[in-house]
Amino acid sequence: MTHKTSVAVKTAATAFAGLVVAGALLGGCGDPKSKAVPMDDEYAGSSGESTTSPSSSASPSASSSASTKDTGKYKDGTYAIKGQYGPVGEDSIDVTLKVADGKVADVQVVGHPFTTISKNHQNDFIKAIPGVVEGKPLKGLKVDKVAGASWTSDAFNKALDVARDQASE
Repeated sequence: MTHKTSVAVKTAATAFAGLVVAGALLGGCGDPKSKAVPMDDEYAGSSGESTTSPSSSASPSASSSASTKDTGKYKDGTYAIKGQYGPVGEDSIDVTLKVADGKVADVQVVGHPFTTISKNHQNDFIKAIPGVVEGKPLKGLKVDKVAGASWTSDAFNKALDVARDQASE
């Protein structure tokens, strides 16, 4: 065997060994029993840029599920609540809710996102939420997924529960 052939064989063997190691490492990445579930929002798999307009909806529920002090009668005032959420609590929103005559007179939300995707969801939520809740009775108010932001909407609903407790007479 010549020197050139020996070098070529060693190079090929090293490349093959590298492929075997890479295959072994990547082989554990997928569980054949698990299912891939696509995300249901406009940011899934994208750069975060959006050309669609946010959609939203709100519906009053029959009762407030998490409230223990909610009397259903509310003092006029401004209530500030911080909502934290995400898989490890990495995102948060500051909600300022003005209540007048038992209704939401004004809402301000400031987002504190951890990722760009969270930032996009929070920004869309912040733009859409006033049109969803302002002028609606605070009693039993609960929002559905607003502007595709399900976790932000959930955190906002918890903030509504706290505001009802704080404002209850």
